[in-house]
Amino acid sequence: MQARMKNPAMVLPGALEGLQLLAKAAERGGVPKHTRELVHLRTSQINGCSVCVEMSFHPGNSREVDRALFAVSAWRDAPYFTDAERAALALSEAVTRLSDRPDPVPDEVWSEAALHYDETALSALVLWIAVTNVWNRLNGATRQVAGEWKKSPEARAWVESSAAASR
Repeated sequence: MQARMKNPAMVLPGALEGLQLLAKAAERGGVPKHTRELVHLRTSQINGCSVCVEMSFHPGNSREVDRALFAVSAWRDAPYFTDAERAALALSEAVTRLSDRPDPVPDEVWSEAALHYDETALSALVLWIAVTNVWNRLNGATRQVAGEWKKSPEARAWVESSAAASR
C-alpha cells in the first residue's frame, strides 16, 4: 500500500496545530482518558481508518484496558464497559453515522449521555468524536498507511508533546 499523498494536516500550514488544539481542548473537558480511547477506536473502526485503529493499541495499556479495547466493537454485549462508557460509545456511533437514520442523534442516545456527562464533558465528547472523524476522513481520503505515520517527524513531535503534556 502507498498513500496518495502526505496527510493534508501535515501539508497545510496551521492545520495540524489547529487539530491538536481542538483535541487538547476536548482532553480538558472532563471525559476520562479511557473513555476517549474507546470512543476514538470505535469511531475509527466504523470509518475503517486503519491508521487510527492501529494507534489505539499502544504499549503501556493495562490488561483491563486492552480487554476493553479488544471488545469495543461488541460493546453492547461485552462486560468490560461502564454505563458512562456505553453512553459515550452510543453517542460516538450516532455522531459518526449521521446519515444512517432520519434523526441522526436520537433523544434517547443524547439523554443517556447527558445522565453521565455534564454540559462541559458532553461538549468535550462531541468535539473528541468530531476530531476523530476528521482524522479518519483525512487518512481515508488520502489512503494513509497504518504504521507509516509513526515514522514521520510530525509523529515524533506529536508523541513528545503528548508525553510532556501528560506528565
